[in-house]
Amino acid sequence: MESYIQKAKILVEALPYIQKYYGKIFVIKYGGSAMKNEELKNSIITDIILLKFVGVKPVIVHGGGPEITEMLNKLGKTSKFINGLRVTDSETMQVVEAVLTGNINKSIVSSIIKGGGKAIGFNGKDGFIIEAEKQEMIDENGNKLDLGHVGRVVKINPDIINAVLEKDYIPVIAPIGMDKNGVSYNINADYVAGEIAVSLNAEKLVLITDVEGIYKETRGSKELLSIIKMEDIPNLIKENIITGGMIPKVESCVIALQKGVRRTHIINGNLEHSLLLEIFTDIGIGTMILKGEDDGNE
Repeated sequence: MESYIQKAKILVEALPYIQKYYGKIFVIKYGGSAMKNEELKNSIITDIILLKFVGVKPVIVHGGGPEITEMLNKLGKTSKFINGLRVTDSETMQVVEAVLTGNINKSIVSSIIKGGGKAIGFNGKDGFIIEAEKQEMIDENGNKLDLGHVGRVVKINPDIINAVLEKDYIPVIAPIGMDKNGVSYNINADYVAGEIAVSLNAEKLVLITDVEGIYKETRGSKELLSIIKMEDIPNLIKENIITGGMIPKVESCVIALQKGVRRTHIINGNLEHSLLLEIFTDIGIGTMILKGEDDGNE
């Protein structure tokens, strides 16, 4: 009986959050090991379906870097990266699009349907959802670097996403954009998720990754920073507290906050039901990045 009482207490704790977020849009960037491990994948998908059934409107943007690298290796093509971005020639772009749209996107949609939800998958080129342009990069000597078909978001056209949400489906979006000349571009999924969150006036942007959040090392021990103000981000990067692949995630959060998204979260997809724990419990389990005037209370 005690276990049932505990379950009831958990539901009661979640009730204020369910009431608060009913009808709100959450953009969830789904990536990392949770995409490849079947048990973790089922946990994340189950969390997203539950969000939908309690009245939240989830939108999924997914990555797929490891799967792209794996496919390129099978084809005998070596991946080259500059500042964390994959150099993407025309042949590589075809592989990127095939893996993201043909494999990963369809797999996520199938998992949602299998779990009792409704989902529709999109390539960002569909309906010109993601209008993009070539990503320009300059090295430390001022020389222009050619990354090929690596792009940046120019504009999100959210009409199709909104239409799908109105029909009670979960949109699943691959981060591939296109310019006005029909040229395709591979775009960092964190940035795409942030821009889509802005275009939909989302309540939350949640980035699922392979670590609990952002850590600060003090006297040899690591402390999880559960709340960070966006104004502190530049100093945290300068102090090497935020480094590597965490930088685009944090930058995506900051851009989203500056443009109107209320809360952003970075959570660990390797922890079972991490999405529900972060959103529907009092303590949370990841790092929440918010504006300076926000005190972190719901």
